[in-house]
Amino acid sequence: MNLDSLLQNLGEWLRGTGAESDVVVSTRIRLARNLADVPFTTRASPAQKGEIEGRVREAIARADHTPKLDYLSVAGLPPLDRLFLVERQLISRELANALDGPRGVAFDPRESVSVMVNEEDHLRIQVMRSGLALDEAWDTIDKVDDALEARLSYAYHERFGYLTACPTNVGTGLRASVMLHLPALGITKEIEKLFRSLQKINLVVRGLYGEGSRASGDLYQISNQVTLGKDEHTLLVEIREVIDVALKYERRARQALLKERRQAEQDRVARAIGTLGSATMITSEETMELLSAVRLGIHLNLIGDLPPTTVNQLFIHSQAAHLQKLTGQVLDGEERNAARAKYLRNRLRDLGANK
Repeated sequence: MNLDSLLQNLGEWLRGTGAESDVVVSTRIRLARNLADVPFTTRASPAQKGEIEGRVREAIARADHTPKLDYLSVAGLPPLDRLFLVERQLISRELANALDGPRGVAFDPRESVSVMVNEEDHLRIQVMRSGLALDEAWDTIDKVDDALEARLSYAYHERFGYLTACPTNVGTGLRASVMLHLPALGITKEIEKLFRSLQKINLVVRGLYGEGSRASGDLYQISNQVTLGKDEHTLLVEIREVIDVALKYERRARQALLKERRQAEQDRVARAIGTLGSATMITSEETMELLSAVRLGIHLNLIGDLPPTTVNQLFIHSQAAHLQKLTGQVLDGEERNAARAKYLRNRLRDLGANK
């Protein structure tokens, strides 16, 4: 598989379409599964990990599910390719950085379904959708899971449900995450109040790349923390109710910005575009913050030159691995900052957005 071919397209989670896409960037549902007769990945020997990979790979190839998935061994990939897959949300940092043993990922051409093999659990099945699409994502992942379970014997307990390496995933093994763009709540200093409310009802807030990552570009993943004692339908209903509240708060804050400081926001967006279109050195973190301002400006109708999908492309292409693949060079930190600035200048000039 030639990973460079993925550069031509946006992954499913960055398409900029779907319900509530002015605030909701993407929806992800993940299922943790393990084979019944093999130690968990953290206790398995290299030979056992090889057995796991072989069985899962065969099941993926033979299972009757849609879409069809292509398998890629991660263990032999160079670090740049592994980081590239992380940036596209096809694998986790944990799978990318694992020190030894066979491991891999299978995904479809639209990058809407991926199955990680030998991460913390033997299988991490995930489905991504652009916008708010919990029901659609669940319908797809349920079918993929059933197709694989028909060919694999999962570790399952009648009382506790699906058994996982980490106790917090026991039960359904389901983690539903909705990525939100919440710049207005950040500007109005109301974001912490929302987070405190979420903690009280066992929901967790993470950054762009999930557990262990920090929030940047005003992007936050909200997901369930409890997987035991509730069925999948109940978990999805609960998170949907919370997302509806978050949407209401963010949109209310956006309207307040328009009413109380429209000119200031218009200036902030113009300055963001100006910096992106003229800087000669720029970090990934600063780029994300500036693109966040531009994205908000688009949805507040303060600018009309850029569609949200273009902002998403600028975001993903300015990430470290994508940038190095686009330039065809291995770059250190300072070189990346210069190359990122050049890429942004050229793209915005071509789009006529930095005039």
